Amino acid sequence: MSVPRSFRADAALIDIEGTISPTAFVRETLFGYSRGRIAQYVKAKAGDSEVEAILAETRELAPGLDPVEALDDWQARDVKAAPLKALQGLIWESGYVSGAFTSPIFPDALEALRRWRAAGVRLYVYSSGSRHAQNLFFRHNEAGDLRRLFSDFFDTGVGPKTERGSYFAIGRTIGTAPDAILFLSDSAAELRAAESAGLQVAQAVKEASLAEMRWAAVADFSAIDVAPRP
Repeated sequence: MSVPRSFRADAALIDIEGTISPTAFVRETLFGYSRGRIAQYVKAKAGDSEVEAILAETRELAPGLDPVEALDDWQARDVKAAPLKALQGLIWESGYVSGAFTSPIFPDALEALRRWRAAGVRLYVYSSGSRHAQNLFFRHNEAGDLRRLFSDFFDTGVGPKTERGSYFAIGRTIGTAPDAILFLSDSAAELRAAESAGLQVAQAVKEASLAEMRWAAVADFSAIDVAPRP
C-alpha cells in the first residue's frame, strides 16, 4: 500500500514503461508489431531520407553488417540503439494510424498528472523510446490526445537514463534546478542516477518492481501530491 507523500517540485520528470503504462504494452504490443516488419518497412520506404539516415547510422554503429540484419538483432536483444529506436517509432506510427492499437495509461497515473499540471507543476517525459515514439504514445492514447499535458519530451539523445549527467542536461534544458525536479520511474538504476544528480525521486511499483525503502513507493498515484515550491 502506498503511503501518502507530498513533494514540492516545479517540474516532474516521468518515465513511461512500467511507471504510467503497463510494461506489456511496450514489450508485447509494440515490440510484437515491429518484430518481423523491419525488412518490409525498409524496402517499402526505399529512398526515404529519414529511413536512409537511419540505415547510415546503423552502418556506422555496426560496420560490416547488413543494416537490416543489425536492426533485427538489436531489436531481438532490446539494445537501446538510437537508429533502432527511430525506426521502431516509424513502424509503430503506421500501427497507431491504422488503428491496430492504442496506448494504455494507468487511470490513477492520468488523474495524478492532470492534478499536478493543474497545480502548476510542469510535466516532462524521459523515456528510452524516441521522442517521436513518445509523441505517438500520448497522441494515440486510449484516454485521447494527452500531448498537451507535457512541456517537452526527452529520450536517450540527452544521455543514458542510468547516468547522472543525463539529468543535469535535462535540468539545464528546462531551466530548473535539480532539487526542484521530481523523477518518477520503476527502475532503481535510473532512480539512483537521478538522485545522485540532486533530483527528488519516487519509485513506481505498479507491476513487478521491488520497492527500495530509501524512496517513496508509488503503487497508487492518488497517494502522491506534487505542487510547485513556495
